[in-house]
Amino acid sequence: MRFLIAGGAGFVGSHVADRLLFLGHAVVCMDNFLTGVPRNIQHLIDHPDFHPITQDVSEPFEVEGELDGVLHLATPASPLAYQRHPIETLKAGANGTFNLLELAGAHDARFLLTSTSEVYGDPEVHPQVEEYHGRVSPTGPRSMYDESKRFAEAATMAYHRAHQANVGIVRIFNTYGPRMRADDGRVIPTFGSQALRGEPLPLFGQGLQTRSFCYIDDLIDGLIRMLLSSETGPINLGNPDEVTMVTLAEKILEIANSQSTIEFKPMPVDDPVRRQPDITKARTLLGWEPKIGLEDGLRLTINWLKDNLNPV
Repeated sequence: MRFLIAGGAGFVGSHVADRLLFLGHAVVCMDNFLTGVPRNIQHLIDHPDFHPITQDVSEPFEVEGELDGVLHLATPASPLAYQRHPIETLKAGANGTFNLLELAGAHDARFLLTSTSEVYGDPEVHPQVEEYHGRVSPTGPRSMYDESKRFAEAATMAYHRAHQANVGIVRIFNTYGPRMRADDGRVIPTFGSQALRGEPLPLFGQGLQTRSFCYIDDLIDGLIRMLLSSETGPINLGNPDEVTMVTLAEKILEIANSQSTIEFKPMPVDDPVRRQPDITKARTLLGWEPKIGLEDGLRLTINWLKDNLNPV
């Protein structure tokens, strides 16, 4: 089959491209490199079934040839990136989603939206189930990302209901692994790179807020299962093992054999206190659950960071 990946040079997108090519499919990789990293796909440039396109998904475009699937991963995904590019983030969720839905419809292709656990905001329900509607600020400092994804979900379901579009929605929880930008502000590459440099690790509040971290290989398995299924969703994809930030920091310092210290700082506005997915639907509908434990995943990630602290 032939798939278009919007945001294909990003952290998750490039791994999706790897997996689809490994499975024998062809990939059209679309990216404007606002936050995508060229070397994430450099090893694929000479692959006969890999076709890169430099294109902003928010602007009009056409794609020649047949398509069996369209994957929307095109958005700044880290807090530093989407706060640096708030308008582009909103346009990717709005214009980009419409453009890709129209493209999928024109090619009679399945459309897969990668949404986010951020649609739950600072949740009052724990762990988060797909039926929970969230507690999100529409005007807060994270709103450009949260609301762009919530709008994208609404647009996707509107096409599904109005045009019987073949769509799927996954809500991705915290994911980590090789190819994350060391400077993108997400906690594992930030802590990992700081630990390797011997710099202090900043912890907000008392470090007792929690996240649940899924290694990239596990996430890609779930995404491919959803892509090749007929499920509409939304379906949570993430690791349900919850960990506090202070525990995470201590694990990273140990694995990196670092002498860095931990510095406590005030909590940022609208930062969720707890985050943990309920993956019952993923287990029952997709036969998916993560297999790689946090310590193993952290070792793989930190080993990669040692050689990639300054991606270009």
